[in-house]
Amino acid sequence: MKIIKHWQGLDPKDRGASVAMGNFDGVHLGHRSVIEVAAAQGPLGVLTFEPHPREFFAPDAPPFRLMNAEARANRLAKLGVQTLFELPFGVEMASLSPDEFAQQVLAEGLGIAHVTVGSDFCFGKGRKGTIDDLQQLGTRYGFGVTIAPLMRAGGKEISSTAIRNALSEGRPRDAATMLGHLHRIEGEVIHGEKRGRELGFPTANMSVAGLHLPRLGVYAVKVDVLTGPDTGSYGGAASLGVRPMFGENTPNLETYLFDFKGDLYGQHLSVALVDYLRPELKFDGLPALIAQMDSDCSRARAVLAAA
Repeated sequence: MKIIKHWQGLDPKDRGASVAMGNFDGVHLGHRSVIEVAAAQGPLGVLTFEPHPREFFAPDAPPFRLMNAEARANRLAKLGVQTLFELPFGVEMASLSPDEFAQQVLAEGLGIAHVTVGSDFCFGKGRKGTIDDLQQLGTRYGFGVTIAPLMRAGGKEISSTAIRNALSEGRPRDAATMLGHLHRIEGEVIHGEKRGRELGFPTANMSVAGLHLPRLGVYAVKVDVLTGPDTGSYGGAASLGVRPMFGENTPNLETYLFDFKGDLYGQHLSVALVDYLRPELKFDGLPALIAQMDSDCSRARAVLAAA
C-alpha cells in the first residue's frame, strides 16, 4: 500500500482513485462497509486525516483514539487498500469551506474519480458540509459520490464510541464483534524498569500515549511481532496499567510472550486484546505478585487455547 501525505502536486499515476473518506478510527465493520462500496468503483484508495480532527480542535481533551496512524495503515493494507491519502489536518485544512474542500482537495488536488462516505459524514469548516452538499459538489466538480448506509450489530449502530465504551468496561470480545477484528495496540517496544525480567517474566513495554485506554488490568493477548528477526505470532499475557505495586502513575502496556526468548527492544509489536482476566491489584509483597502472575499466565493460556 502506498501512503501519500499531501494533496498538492500529485504524480499523475496517483490521481483518479476511488476513495473511501473518513477518519476510520478503529477500522470497524461500519468503516469496512464504506471501503467495500468504494472498492467497487475503481482503484481503491482511502482518504483520511492525521492528526484526527478532534485532536486538532481539542488538543487537551482526554485521549480517545482506538488506534494510532501506524495501526490504522496496517489494518487498511490488510483490506486491500492500494493508496492511503493520509492528509495533514491543521489550520489550512480546517479553514476550508465545504466547497473549497471539494474543489481544491478532492477535485484539483487528488483528482479523485469517486468518493464513498458513510451516511453520517460531515466535512468542511465547522463540519457544515452534509452528504447532500457532497453529492451536489461532486456533480459540480466532476467526481461521483456514493453514500454507504450505517452498519448495525445486535440492533445497535456500530460506532467508534460504542467500541470505546466496550473497551472501557473490560469487554474486548464485544468490541471485537463491532470491529470485525480483535482490538490491537501497536507500537515500538521501549525500555522499561526491567522488573519483569527480575521476576522471571520479561515483558515488552509499549507506550499507550494518545490512545483511548481500555479497562486497566490483565488480559490474555495474541501478539504479532512485526519487525526484527523474531517476526511471527505468539500468545501472551499483558498488563495494562500504572503498576500500583511500584507507585507509578503513567499507564503503559507490558506484555509477556509465552515461549519466547528473543530481544524485542526497538521492534514493533501488535498486541491484540482477547479477554479481560482481572483488574490491577496491589500485592503485599513480591512472592504474592509472582504467584498471581503464574496464575494469570495459566488462565491466559487456557483462554487462548479455547479461542
